[in-house]
Amino acid sequence: MSPAGPAWTIAGILLAAAAVALLLRRSRSSGPAYRWLAAAAAAWGAAFAAQVAAVGSVMPAAVELSLTDLLAMAGLVPLAIGVCRLAPGGRPAGSVSRLADGGLVGLGVFAIAWIAVLRPAYAATAVGPASFSVDLIHPLADLVALGALLPAALRAGRAALAPYLALAAATLGDLVAVQDRAAGLHAGAWPQLAWLLAICLLGAAALPWPPVTVPGTDDAERALPAVPLSTVVGLAVAGLAAVATFIFALVTRGHSGPVPLVASCALAFALVARAAGLLRRSESLTKLSATSGSKFLQLADRTSDVVLLCDTAAAITYASRAIGRYGYVPADLTGRQLSDLLHPDDQGNAARTAAAAAIGNPAQVHSLACRVRAADGTWRHVQATLSRYTGTGRQEALLVTARDVSDQVALRRQVTHLTFHDGLTGLPNRAYLEERVKDLLLSGGDTAAQPERAAAIFVDLDGFTAINDSADHGAGDLLLAEAGRRLRAQVPAHDTVARWGGDEFAILIEHAARPQDVVDIAERLAGAIAATPFRVADRDITMTASLGVAFADSDLAEHLLRNADLAMARAKEAGGGRVEVFAAHMHADVIRRLELAAALRETIAAGALRLEYQPLVELATSRVAGVEALVRWSWAGEQVPPAEFLSVAEESGLIVALGEWVLRTACQQVADWRAGGWQVGLSVNCSLRQAGASGFAESVLTALDDCGLPRSALTLELTERMLIDAPEPMLEELARLRALGIRLAIDDFGTGYASLAYLRQLPVDIIKIDPSFVAGLGTDGTLAMLTRTIVQVGHDLGIEIVAEGIERPEQLELLRAMGCGLGQGFLVARPMTVQAIESLPESGGRRAVVLGTGQAGPTPGRPPADAEGGPDELAPATPPAGRLEPVRADTDGLADTDSDEPAAAPAG
Repeated sequence: MSPAGPAWTIAGILLAAAAVALLLRRSRSSGPAYRWLAAAAAAWGAAFAAQVAAVGSVMPAAVELSLTDLLAMAGLVPLAIGVCRLAPGGRPAGSVSRLADGGLVGLGVFAIAWIAVLRPAYAATAVGPASFSVDLIHPLADLVALGALLPAALRAGRAALAPYLALAAATLGDLVAVQDRAAGLHAGAWPQLAWLLAICLLGAAALPWPPVTVPGTDDAERALPAVPLSTVVGLAVAGLAAVATFIFALVTRGHSGPVPLVASCALAFALVARAAGLLRRSESLTKLSATSGSKFLQLADRTSDVVLLCDTAAAITYASRAIGRYGYVPADLTGRQLSDLLHPDDQGNAARTAAAAAIGNPAQVHSLACRVRAADGTWRHVQATLSRYTGTGRQEALLVTARDVSDQVALRRQVTHLTFHDGLTGLPNRAYLEERVKDLLLSGGDTAAQPERAAAIFVDLDGFTAINDSADHGAGDLLLAEAGRRLRAQVPAHDTVARWGGDEFAILIEHAARPQDVVDIAERLAGAIAATPFRVADRDITMTASLGVAFADSDLAEHLLRNADLAMARAKEAGGGRVEVFAAHMHADVIRRLELAAALRETIAAGALRLEYQPLVELATSRVAGVEALVRWSWAGEQVPPAEFLSVAEESGLIVALGEWVLRTACQQVADWRAGGWQVGLSVNCSLRQAGASGFAESVLTALDDCGLPRSALTLELTERMLIDAPEPMLEELARLRALGIRLAIDDFGTGYASLAYLRQLPVDIIKIDPSFVAGLGTDGTLAMLTRTIVQVGHDLGIEIVAEGIERPEQLELLRAMGCGLGQGFLVARPMTVQAIESLPESGGRRAVVLGTGQAGPTPGRPPADAEGGPDELAPATPPAGRLEPVRADTDGLADTDSDEPAAAPAG
């Protein structure tokens, strides 16, 4: 079987070129290992092509080392580097011990190959032993490389399988070729096929083989006393080969030449040397292990962390000196179970962590947070780590380190407490309550707490600001702390009492059997605040509280706190000291007020408001002495009640801008009337915020000067309460305006203060009797007497008297009899437009009304307005008989109930 030289040359070149191309392509993505394999394939292909082209066979007939052999052996170097780089870590050839193990394998395989293949060839050859030995260098190099690369191939797994098999095929081909040449023959087809197979296998290494590692190899390498797998294989192969060759040498009695005897002796010597090396290594490792163990114990005793060693049953075998910080003696813990030191609630988690660490990788550390009992019975918080530890003698143990973190845990708890608790009262704060409500209502909360059974109570201390102003903030803080204690005492322990902010508290009732129970709690809370005076700054202060109650609706549970706050605000608006339960319209009212504020701001900026004027009539002559300016606003196609939008303006601060617009517009209108010959006066209401604003006096004077209106023609109306409570700077501004000729009037006189006693102190020119007094004339003798007294005192002090809310003829007659000079009301004249005012009949240059008939009543083309000036379309067609007290809106002088209008225009 002798193939043609050119065909084999072309086949070898093509296969080698394909293998090189595949390996180089794989090296782009998988690293330089494949470039080394490509170099080996190129060397083998060149050797094959050169030899076939030269002599037509792989090896020459003569027994000698040729250039082909040198090229083939040169390919062993990049092949070895490539296989080693495929192994994990990419180390070139391993340690010296691994090379020795490979050498043992190579010698053993050579000895076996001699017996099986080479000995018959040697016996039949005509060449001498020296020439034959030279011819054996090539296959012997293959055998040594085959044995030396075995450890790396085992570590590389499937990735190195093809290159290693290629080396094995080349080795087999070289052995067969040597046998043929020893017999004096040209090499046949089998060696050439073996070499072509080797080149193909090198090319197959470029295929994407999935990586496979030998299980346990890494652990065996990390364990100091472990014997590598390559050593085991090398010793086994070398031992078997030594025994076989020695027995063969004895049986053949020297007929097989000196090789079996030399090989068996060499193998025996190598085995003894390798065994001695292993013994020395074992002793060194034992000493190193003992030293490491000693150093480990010394280091453990010096560290501040507690170090424990436990056996597989979790019994403590060693404890470092740091355990003394927990009150224990290290020797006393030996033999005790680790679980004896742990809190019962932490033992389950600790057992699971210990089990995972015992079977895990020694390099893997498992963390555990737990509580450890000290010798005095206290519990310490520790942060522990657990890992598998191999001590002296390869005894498996569990290594535990523990660091005391009790101070850090206490600090975290303190920070958490400060974050979610109020520092003044010690109660939970707003953030805590909001989180609790979110957990309870939105996340399901406790199984026993159904969202629809939850409720919230908001508490606001009435008049608390005055406490801080009259005493100091320290006294206010003491009052808040005492209020918090009283509230907490009235609420079940499982419910939450929190300080919402300022003088507001919030209570979350998590489970109410019925709604009335929540209302009862709210009543008890109100009683706890009001029942006993608070001791503040060496004096007793009686407080009341406004409370709002809201229940968690299944559809709007997230609005629980908002609804309770709205109900509390309604209770405060109603005068305080009461409990209000949330109703759906409260939220609608808030939304409407916000919308009104936004729309009112735009309306004021655009000047789209309008004014009406209500006559101020001389009761004796029916002539109009003055007019009171009243603001009106139409929004979204409807008339907005003045009491509603004026209170919105007061809350939002728009009242100042609104008042300035009303003042300027009314002054200009009255100035025009006066320029036309009607010497009429103007009254404009002022709110507390407007009168107290910076530059109020200058704005009034500027408006008068710009319009050309005499200062004596303007009357500013302020409520009695505003004048009594006004700060000193505001009173000084009002006194300056009065000194400059502007008149001041007390609106709603007689409602809430000892009015007559204050008249001497109030710098006013006009008193407007509150409609509640006028309403009783003719039906209530006491009110008639009080009204007569007010009129008489006003006359005695030189103060002009105006009666508001005149609605019935008998009221008009009694006021005339008392000597009251001026009046306003339904019976006198309703608020009118400019055109209606100008259409009043004139008498002697002054317009007049017909008293007692309502002749001046409705504005032409409009339905009559109600007695309180609400939406005109709601007004009754005839005066309401027997009405005692008109509805009043408490807006600090913005409500005008005397003049058929509940909210008069401010001067703003």
